Amino acid sequence: MTESLRVTTAHPAAEPELTLGVEEELHVVDLVTRELVPRAPEILARLDDGHFSAELHRSVVETNTPVAGTLDDLRDGIAGRRKTAIRVAESLGLGLVAAGTVPLVDLDSLPVTPTSRYRRMLDDYQLLAREQLICGAQVHVSVPDSDEAVAVAQRVAPHLPVLLALSASSPFWMGEDSGYASVRSLVWLRWPTAGDPGVLNSAAEFDELVDDLLASETITDPKMVYFDVRPSAHLPTVELRVTDSSPDVDTVVLLAGIFRALAKKARDEHRAGVPLVKSKPPLHRAAMWRAARSGLEGDLLDLPHSPVPVPAAVAVERLVNDLRPQLEELGDWEQVFDLSVRALSRGSSAARQRRALARRGRLSDAVDLVVADTRGGSTGLAPIGAGDTVPGGLFPYARSGDEAFRDGEVAPEYAELVTALSGLGSAGLRRREDKRDDEQRARGITFSVAGEAATRLFPFDLVPRLVPATDWRDLQAGLVQRVRALNAFVNDVYGERAAVRDGIVPGWVVDGSPELRPSGALIGTDRVRTQVAGVDLVRDDRGAWRVLEDNLRVPSGIAYAMQNRRLTESVLPELPEPPGLLGVEDTPAMLRRALRESARPAAADDPRLVVLSYGPDDSAWFEHRLLAEEMGVPVVRSTELFVDGTRVFRTRDGKRYPVDVVYLRMDEDTLMHAPGADGMPLGPSLVAALHADTVVLANALGNGVGDDKAIYAFVPKFIDYYLGERPLLADVPTYLCGLPDERAEVLGRLEELVCKPVDGYGGDRIVIGPHATPDELDAVRRQILTAPHRWVAQEVVRLSTHPVFDGHELSPRHVDLRAFVFTGAESHVAPAALTRVAPSGSMIVNSSRGGGSKDTWLLS
Repeated sequence: MTESLRVTTAHPAAEPELTLGVEEELHVVDLVTRELVPRAPEILARLDDGHFSAELHRSVVETNTPVAGTLDDLRDGIAGRRKTAIRVAESLGLGLVAAGTVPLVDLDSLPVTPTSRYRRMLDDYQLLAREQLICGAQVHVSVPDSDEAVAVAQRVAPHLPVLLALSASSPFWMGEDSGYASVRSLVWLRWPTAGDPGVLNSAAEFDELVDDLLASETITDPKMVYFDVRPSAHLPTVELRVTDSSPDVDTVVLLAGIFRALAKKARDEHRAGVPLVKSKPPLHRAAMWRAARSGLEGDLLDLPHSPVPVPAAVAVERLVNDLRPQLEELGDWEQVFDLSVRALSRGSSAARQRRALARRGRLSDAVDLVVADTRGGSTGLAPIGAGDTVPGGLFPYARSGDEAFRDGEVAPEYAELVTALSGLGSAGLRRREDKRDDEQRARGITFSVAGEAATRLFPFDLVPRLVPATDWRDLQAGLVQRVRALNAFVNDVYGERAAVRDGIVPGWVVDGSPELRPSGALIGTDRVRTQVAGVDLVRDDRGAWRVLEDNLRVPSGIAYAMQNRRLTESVLPELPEPPGLLGVEDTPAMLRRALRESARPAAADDPRLVVLSYGPDDSAWFEHRLLAEEMGVPVVRSTELFVDGTRVFRTRDGKRYPVDVVYLRMDEDTLMHAPGADGMPLGPSLVAALHADTVVLANALGNGVGDDKAIYAFVPKFIDYYLGERPLLADVPTYLCGLPDERAEVLGRLEELVCKPVDGYGGDRIVIGPHATPDELDAVRRQILTAPHRWVAQEVVRLSTHPVFDGHELSPRHVDLRAFVFTGAESHVAPAALTRVAPSGSMIVNSSRGGGSKDTWLLS
């Protein structure tokens, strides 16, 4: 306590009666990890040492209020000190917590404050001192006469359990739920001088007791007398020491108001000669234990009225009503009454912390709550939005090639976005993640992984990715060009094979493709074979875009890209929308138009469409349903389709409906063996309809030859050969292991290259040389030597990174971009693209391999 609380003793009658002051101990936590950290000295170095001071542990800051004559003045004093300290702490990435304990503690990282007094305490008390990771709030009431101060301390003691229950804010200890509402009070009682001092009749007796304790060498100075209530060792006050620090300022004000009224009643009774009625020590200990055990959520012993437990609300109400004459005389009645009602309706901080933990099972959420409560309310630092979030942890990092944080500086296009996210802070974003998960469950936004019975929520990171307008314009042109060339190539493969004849691509590359299918020849060579193409792009660390892979069979992700936007708009409505942001809602209409335009003449003017799915067991069932619904077409399984003659029909409720275009969302092998409505395999009869030119499968059978990893190496040549144009998009340099010279280079550089099987899908069997083990490199070497034509290798591209929110802070992850090209009469790039995010430490982005996704803001 600072000199600001001193009360002059020369003329006590001239002083305001029973003035107040509070010492608050505040934990220091890291806003990223939410652990207790020994960084109080950094905060104190920037604060006035007349109002703020160190404690035993370097993880605690103590505040000292000015002397207050009224509860309103006291509230202003507490809030003002908190506001000052919190601003300094948050500038350092730290938070302050007014609670008895914090849940997340690494004891080995928390040294004591290096003063001679505290070092001696550590030496004397060992574990007791090391584990003194607790914070209390000490209320001082001015009682200048030392005999009266001792009398007041004796008389108020029976009522301390109620004050402890009101303050209870420490349910957790060393990362575990203690089962108590105030475990701090139990830890505190381990001090040899803590608790009730016994009966003392005068200041002389009190001083004699202190002298005896000093003589016993149990303590080394009078300040180490830690009685529950004591005459202060350094001020003319009576000091309440039993309560936890309270996150809510109003709780501290309530405690001070009740304690001052108790002090007044005790002083007046002492002056009037009313006999002292002391509680029996075992009963008093039992009452304190019960208050620590259950706080406001259980029963209390309402001493000195009765040893029989009563509900905590009854005990609080009785105490406040008993003190009404003193409260009215002090001018505090209405405020204390209102605050007591509020406290009982809210319950203890301990109970609120447990509810925060129960929501997700994360102790960090309980820390976030008390950080937010400590800075909220009267401090004037009330959090943004719903009222329980606090800035922290969202700082730029320095990473070469990062799209948002270029060498530690926020890129201009991300400035407003980062500001908005920082305003929410780590705790705020975690709460938005809860809302995100709830919405995904409600909407069924899931996918499944082979071998797992349960579906997963589609992983979605809250930090959007921006694609600048100039980049997107160039990408659109290059994507359309690429898809046109690939469509021409696939038509050529199943036709004249002019590209093979003219030496553009070796015949063995085409013939060796695992996806070269006889069924591909059933479609005329002047057709659109790829109504929906997915092209995977990456940015390198210099900002240049490259094509990584082409997907011409069953590319997925369109609906997830759309839902990512919808989730962002729902969960983070305050994010500023950049100029030129493309909306995603026209995407289903664009897809429907492309599918309708691909219908054959037999469909006449109103082609009938269906989405063919494997059903709920399909990994992308959510996408199938959403696209069908938003295109206004049915989603069907193979058992709803049959072929009558050469026409395809769907059947439902005993009726049959003609089908002209099937948007195919299963692979060719599955389709061939899937049962039709007649119980027979659907594939053969569907092939007959294809041959008769009465139905279109989008995408066409046999398309896999076009996204073969070996074919990828020749796409730039295809663009020149088929279109007579210069490629607009760069590829990744690729080596064909089927060519002797290139195979030799690959085998000599395995540790430098990325090796891929030509038929790999979704990151399957990819070996990234710089990250591979010697055993993995040896295995891929043997596979290449055994079947060289089945392998390609590529140079490692230093992929760009993008910030993700990892639950604590913004951290970099590698990303790619899947863009979608719809082709009917013409090709158009969809305004919805899917950014995929690799797990930490990985470059593989597929969701089946632990990757995630982002909302992608395409700018025009």
